[in-house]
Parts: sequence; C-alpha cells; structure tokens
Amino acid sequence: MRMSMKNIICTTDFSDLANYTINYGVSLAKEFNAKLYLCHVIDLSSATLYGDATFAFETQLIHMEEYAQERLRRLMSGHDIEWEPLVSTGNAADEVARLAEEKNADLTITATRGHSGLKRFVLGSVTEHLMRTLPCPLLAVHRHEKYLDVLTGQDIKFKKILIGCDFSNTSNLAFQYGLSLAQEYEAELHLVHVLEPPIYKEWPKSVEHTKTVIHKDLFLQLKDKLEAMVPQDALNWCKPRTTLLEGHPDIELIKYADAQGIDLIVLGVAGHRLMESFFVGSTTERVMRKAPCAVLSVRPLQGGKHG
Repeated sequence: MRMSMKNIICTTDFSDLANYTINYGVSLAKEFNAKLYLCHVIDLSSATLYGDATFAFETQLIHMEEYAQERLRRLMSGHDIEWEPLVSTGNAADEVARLAEEKNADLTITATRGHSGLKRFVLGSVTEHLMRTLPCPLLAVHRHEKYLDVLTGQDIKFKKILIGCDFSNTSNLAFQYGLSLAQEYEAELHLVHVLEPPIYKEWPKSVEHTKTVIHKDLFLQLKDKLEAMVPQDALNWCKPRTTLLEGHPDIELIKYADAQGIDLIVLGVAGHRLMESFFVGSTTERVMRKAPCAVLSVRPLQGGKHG
C-alpha cells in the first residue's frame, strides 16, 4: 500500500508549541503535493485570549474569528503551498474531528504536551481524544529540546522511522503506513517488537534449562516473523533493522527511539475501555505523551478509508 495524501489538517491554538506543527504540515504538504488546512478552534471558555471580554457575544465572536483568521494568515506568510484557513468555535477535539471528516482529511497534525497522571485525568487530552475519533491517522508533534533543530526547520524529512510491531491487525496497518513513508522519504526503517515481562517471574530450578531453550526459540521465531513482514520488493530500496526488546513496550520503544535518533514512531491504536484509558492508557497513548519525536497513530476505520 502506497500512502497518498491529498488533504492535511494542521491544528494550532497559537501557542509556541502548537505553531511548531505548522513546519510538519507545510513539509508534508510539499512532499505529497497536498492541500493544507490550517485549523484553529475558538474555545469560548478562554475568550480573553482574543483580547476582549465576552459581553456583546455575537460582536465579540466575529472579532475573535477575524483575529484568528489574521493570525493564521501571518503564520502561513511565505509558504508557497495550497492552503486554506479553518476557524471554528466549540470543543477543540470535536471540531477538529468534524472538520477532518468534512474535508476528507488523509492526516491530522497536532501538538501534544505530554500530560500524565492526575493532571491528564482532570484536564483530559485533546490529542488522545483525537487519536480515537478522527477519520484519519494522527501525527502528534512534541517540542523536545534534543530535536529543536528538526522542529524549527522549514524542510522536515523523516530519516529514521520506527514501527512498533506486535503482529496485531492494528499493528499491521501501522506497518503499511510506516513502510510507505519510509519509501517516500528513503528513510532507515526500524521494526521493533517488545516482549513483555512474564506473569510468573520465578521458575522452578528443575525447568531452568527448559526456560532458556524456550526463550531462545521464541526470540528466533519472532525475529523471523519481523523480517517476514517486509515485502520482497521493499528490499530493493531499504534494509530494515529488526530488533527484539524485553520490558514494558512504551518504555522500551521510547528508550530505543531516543538512543537511535528516530524521527518518527508509527504505532497502531487498539480499542480501549474508557476508565482503563483514564488511569492506564494504551501503549500508543503512553508513547505519544513521552516520545522524543513525532508519533503517527493509525487505527482501523469503518468504511476502510486507508491509503
């Protein structure tokens, strides 16, 4: 599957962090010859951001919209691509998801601040809500000190792409996206599978040798399975690196990405119960909050809109 993009939505709340996402939006729009929609959602609970109180509501709303439109135009000044401003009012996550559906978006880009624990539970996360409601993949961008040169550059290229592989259907879909992007950017491709710690840590001494043999055999099987994921024709343009790690998937993937200087992590999004998501979060959510680079999350969509 060769990934195609015709319409890209890039969100900003006019913060410095959110404005970094525009570099990703512009670069991807150039790479794929796509149209960029630069989106801002007016949150009326934060009306003072626009310079006035909320009396004379309709007049103030018009003023806020004009102010937002002008800021979007300034942000895109000097960028020679096809683009359109989108200004909406309401809940940020709901409005972005609605606009992505309306514009038939192939990708949505947003910033993430990495909240965790009680703060995340109380405030919620626009990024994580979008990850589960968008009709397209979501690219979450961090502002990480180690990668400021990437974030502030005008021409962003993914040179090293990591795909987290657990051999599930969602992981296989993420693999297709990651492989396509690696081909597009002629990037170094890293396929990583993490073996989680076993439930039973203590093995009887009588079976210690058997445990070692089983463990070694499992590693060999998983290594072969990772390598078999890559289509034969892809080997003509890339030499994928397959890696097996042991531990908690989110922690190991983040450590690996940091050590290898990865530019993009691609992960699938599985279903998740609401309360479990609040208190625990999926591997993809945890990686998205703490990764040292951009994270692309992909989930199966009804109607089969992929590629």
